[in-house]
Amino acid sequence: MKIIRFLGVAAVAAATAGTMAAVTSPAAGAALLNPDMVPAMQRDLGLTHSQALARLAAEDSATKVGQSLQQSLGDKFGGLSFDAATGKARVAVTDAALVGKVRAAGAEAQVVRFSEQQLDSSVAKLNAGEKSAPQAVTSWGVDPAANRVTITVLKGQRATAENFAKQSGVDTSSLEVTETAAAPRLHYNVLGGDAYYIGGSSRCSVGFSVNGGFLTAGHCAALTGAGPLTGYNRVAMGSFSSYRFPGSDYAYARVNSNWTPVGQINNGTRVSGSTAAAVGASVCKSGSTTGWTCGTIRAKNQTVRYPEGTVTGMVLTNARSDHGDSGGSFISGNQAQGLLSGGDTVNTYYFPVTTALSATGTTLVRG
Repeated sequence: MKIIRFLGVAAVAAATAGTMAAVTSPAAGAALLNPDMVPAMQRDLGLTHSQALARLAAEDSATKVGQSLQQSLGDKFGGLSFDAATGKARVAVTDAALVGKVRAAGAEAQVVRFSEQQLDSSVAKLNAGEKSAPQAVTSWGVDPAANRVTITVLKGQRATAENFAKQSGVDTSSLEVTETAAAPRLHYNVLGGDAYYIGGSSRCSVGFSVNGGFLTAGHCAALTGAGPLTGYNRVAMGSFSSYRFPGSDYAYARVNSNWTPVGQINNGTRVSGSTAAAVGASVCKSGSTTGWTCGTIRAKNQTVRYPEGTVTGMVLTNARSDHGDSGGSFISGNQAQGLLSGGDTVNTYYFPVTTALSATGTTLVRG
């Protein structure tokens, strides 16, 4: 029986080269680290081995603290981000009376104007008006660290983005407009890691192994005709069972008896779960074009407008990617994060793996 080989992914990377004020020891991060990822982390983020371990441990602790506070703060919760300088969760609240509660839980407190619910509501309004958005507007979403909804627009088109926001009925005081040199584009029809082929010619990357098959980018199916699949070795592999693009960007491919899904990436990296990392946390990906690249999670709930269609609910990172990386896996520590969708010359977007798992009714295979 042949064992399916999956696209390699660098687990997580640190964002700063300086020594972090870690709240836990490097040894505590060792259990979270996929050791083959260390070279990519050191190269891209300028960290030593021990600094990477310390950051991983701190991020894991901060995520748990932040998730607990999110539940208890309710509609006063303004967002969660990771402070790389202190190694702690930064939790925003709309009520100054809750600062003590946040600090008592071990997180940094930030008093903000807008709750997470309000920011998400603004994104929903922008989403509702997406069909009327000018082509120069390339994306929008929540930046909890800045307590703003960010809108990205092509250079020189700032007024276009501002007018679109006003027409959508969004409180403009909650907005931050940023300019970009290039529009995002999909990475599809190319080899990524251990490739799979669609209809004998088009190629994309296997993402994460699930029961009966694997998850990958939905546009790999939608834009190629969703033909029969063959593996990296050209052995018959299976077919797409379900997919969605645009709107979302996920696909579930069922494999035949020639293949066995296992809970690891093609470099032996184990996948232990799918807990979503916080904004500010390190994240890494692997792709056949750009290889192992690392960065940080910059923002969530991103709406991205590709020429082929709009995708909502994605995550923005600054990990490099290019053609050949479509469908590839993003991972933080040993936790699966998402499936590479596309990007521009600076940013890369991935579709959350938890959303893909829920939509396809599949279960992540763990190593």
